[in-house]
Amino acid sequence: MPADLTYQPKTGIVHLGLGAFFRAFGCVFIQDAMAARGGEWGILGVSLRSPDTRDALRGQNWAYSSVSLAPEGEQARWITVLNDVLVAPEDPDAVLAAMAKPDVRIVTLTVTEKGYCHNPATGALNIDHADVQHDLTHDLPVSTLGFLVRALQRRRAEGVAPFTVLTCDNLPENGRLVRGLVLNFARRLDPELADWIEAEAKFPCTMVDRITPATTAADLVQVAALTGRADAAPVMHEPFAQWVIEDDFVDGVRPDFAAAGGEMVQGVTAHEHMKLRMLNGTHSALAYTGYLAGHETIAQTVADPIFAGYVRQLWAEIMPAVRAPEGVSLTKYADALFNRYANPGIRHRTWQIAMDGSQKLPQRILGSLATNLKEGRESPALCLAVAAWMRYVGGVDERGETIDVRDPLAARLRDVSDSANTPEDKVAALLGVRDVFSADLAAQLVQPVTAAAVKLWGNGTRAAIKEGAT
Repeated sequence: MPADLTYQPKTGIVHLGLGAFFRAFGCVFIQDAMAARGGEWGILGVSLRSPDTRDALRGQNWAYSSVSLAPEGEQARWITVLNDVLVAPEDPDAVLAAMAKPDVRIVTLTVTEKGYCHNPATGALNIDHADVQHDLTHDLPVSTLGFLVRALQRRRAEGVAPFTVLTCDNLPENGRLVRGLVLNFARRLDPELADWIEAEAKFPCTMVDRITPATTAADLVQVAALTGRADAAPVMHEPFAQWVIEDDFVDGVRPDFAAAGGEMVQGVTAHEHMKLRMLNGTHSALAYTGYLAGHETIAQTVADPIFAGYVRQLWAEIMPAVRAPEGVSLTKYADALFNRYANPGIRHRTWQIAMDGSQKLPQRILGSLATNLKEGRESPALCLAVAAWMRYVGGVDERGETIDVRDPLAARLRDVSDSANTPEDKVAALLGVRDVFSADLAAQLVQPVTAAAVKLWGNGTRAAIKEGAT
């Protein structure tokens, strides 16, 4: 691994959505790239909602520990690539001013699927979203798209080249999706601005991969003991990291990601689909089924032989729906994923992964289902995952306890579920949620998802898996 930085670089990147994942992933790659090849790629982080990250890092001069949780023990590094953290709701103009500076050549994003104000089932801009409506009529935005477009608007007015938008979220064709959303938004605001963005800006696709559980109070104690340093904002993550990036940047200007282990490619689609379907898809399936069965973490879930068999069956269904990247064995990839899931040092909670399922389900699970249906393959394990999501969003687990469902559609999904009494009727009602299921796919899923739901509601998740719902 390259040596850590020995200097403080100027800000060349603004990152929107500064959370644990990007600090455990992107910041580490970029610090390593500069340590190996130099460059002024310091990062200004932006929290789009809460001041918590800013407040925790400010007293540490924005530095923090990055802790790798390997089965054989923990290893910590001190990450110093952040130059500042802004909180967007406190001063959106300061965020736009930072994004408009000529030295800023890249804006990176980790705002989660729901942060793009789009319809996950279609990929289209949700023009009725309250944040979009606000940002089309106010100079100071609140949404990710609003910040991107308004900052690009300032750069164009000041004669500054656009920045590259580098999304690091788990979305299929993520760069092209974000480009389409930005252009749609910009065209409603100013058609000439949209034309300029379309001609000059770049939106490379990426695939990112590093399991990063939420940091806990116990982790703060553990990191202090490991490093001998109090740290209010460490990040905990697995040793593995992979960043595949489409090499398409404004004027070709970027950090030397390859020097830090990044993979610069001409096309990311195969890597994206493999990861979204085989990793994120099974992660979500294990999150819903594991949570309902009482497992707290993914490692605990796959330590259960029934769920170990279930995830293997999921991969058997998913792999025929995936085109492997050149030189990659999907079977070996699945084996490596299982070992990563089983790492006891990674306490990745099923509840955390289950969040925002309405935004994740289409690309993580429904894409594989749609491909298999088109090609005539049955997918009982994937259908069981959809049924488990349906039971989860109903807000009551198998023990009769209330689930704190965190999802932008949580209230609506709960109302839809509560409007029906039987598993059959709940499936029919939830398949009618067009934000998640297209009409065509919903019609094809009625029978197999209902069959899985009847077993799930009737006998519980473990029994549904064991008795052959898979």
